[in-house]
Amino acid sequence: MTPKGMDRASEDEQPTQVSAVKPEAHNADTERALSVPVPERDARATLTVIAGDGAGRVVALTHRHTLIGRSPASDLRFDDAAISRSHARVIAEPDAYFLEDLGSTNGTFLQGQRITRTPLTAGDRFQLGPKAVVRLTVVDQLERELLTRLVESSTRDALTGTYNRRFFDQRLEAELGYARRHGTKVAVLVLDLDHFKVVNDVHGHEAGDQVLRAVADVVSRTLRVEDLVARYGGEEFVVLARAATHLDAFRLAERIRTAVASLELRLGNGSSVAVTVSIGVARNTECPEPSTAAAIMKLADSRVYRAKARGRNSSCATD
Repeated sequence: MTPKGMDRASEDEQPTQVSAVKPEAHNADTERALSVPVPERDARATLTVIAGDGAGRVVALTHRHTLIGRSPASDLRFDDAAISRSHARVIAEPDAYFLEDLGSTNGTFLQGQRITRTPLTAGDRFQLGPKAVVRLTVVDQLERELLTRLVESSTRDALTGTYNRRFFDQRLEAELGYARRHGTKVAVLVLDLDHFKVVNDVHGHEAGDQVLRAVADVVSRTLRVEDLVARYGGEEFVVLARAATHLDAFRLAERIRTAVASLELRLGNGSSVAVTVSIGVARNTECPEPSTAAAIMKLADSRVYRAKARGRNSSCATD
């Protein structure tokens, strides 16, 4: 449902004029913008990243000014060196939305033309620098819930609710890029459930699903706010830990391992099962420069095998 007065532009539809509009100007573009009212309380405008770093993210325009850039203070933050710290902002005026460039190095573009300030219509896509593309969407409550579900389905594992492999791979690449530019540390923990095949064979796949959900919940509750966990496939999970020293990463692995081992998991059929996990830990500073996602994952994987060779239910952070 589209709010009264809001024309939903199709992705193929192009406005007739795209020249920049200065704040004090009143011309055809301004009149076009005035026909697109700021949504009332039963609708919400959002910015959705559809290309570039963090594709799939959705940010609600809950403030009059929504800052976009590389700065930690940004409402929509990109970890992309081609985007300025304070790159652009979306302004919710009483009767319209406006996109304003904040003197960025690589520019803000609407329909291929670099802009200084221009009105936005629902459905408009704008580009920040060479890669990032963002779309303005105005939705009512039902549409907002649907959009949220679509984004969740594209980034989350359906069974466990953790992030999926695709999202993790994108975040790891972004974090390693940031670490290379700023000299920070990134740790990866690969978690492999011990004897998981036995659980499936003896108790059935429903019991196996219950174990996976329980482990995902325990791991999520053990992490710091800045860390993330993803299901990487089968019985394997991965954790991305930012700004973690060697000791920090190993301690995190041990907290996760002991938390999983302490699970008292009673299955639906009344039986119980013990769960343990083997963990391999690797950091970007241990990999040849420039550190890559493939290199750090390979190192963490090799340490999972070492942990299993030592008898399972252990963490390995060295060779």
